[in-house]
Amino acid sequence: MNLESKAFIQIQKPMAEVFEGIVNPEHMTKYFISESSGRLESGKEVIWKFPEFEEEFPVTEIQTEHHQLISFVWDPETRVTITLEELADESTVVRINEKEKELNEENLEWALLNSGGWANFLACLKAYLEYGIQLRKGAFDFMRE
Repeated sequence: MNLESKAFIQIQKPMAEVFEGIVNPEHMTKYFISESSGRLESGKEVIWKFPEFEEEFPVTEIQTEHHQLISFVWDPETRVTITLEELADESTVVRINEKEKELNEENLEWALLNSGGWANFLACLKAYLEYGIQLRKGAFDFMRE
C-alpha cells in the first residue's frame, strides 16, 4: 500500500482565473509563497521561497495543460497533480493529489501533514481569489523563531 496526500475545494471563479492564480507568481505570493523565480510552465524549473522557512524549494518537472492541469515535483519521491474542473455555474473544483510514498510511520506523518498543507493552500487560494484576503500573511511567523 502506498500513501498519497489529497485535498479539494470549490472556488467561485472561472477555471481560467483559478489556473492563472496557481501558475502566476504575482498571485501565488499573495496567498502561498513569498518568492518565485517564475511562472509554472511546462518544461521549466522554478525556485519557491516561503516566508516561514530559510531554505529554497526547487520545483521541477513542471507540466501544464491549458486551464486544466498543473503538475510538478518538489519532493524527489512525489509528484503533485492539480486538476481543475469548471462547473455549469462557472465555479471551479480544484483537486490536489501528491503521491506516492511507501506506507511507514515517517511517511504516514508526511501524508497527514501534506494533506493539511494542501487544504491550507486551497483555503488560502479561495480566500484570495474570491475576496482578496491574504490568509497566510503572518500565519506562520511563529515558525521562524
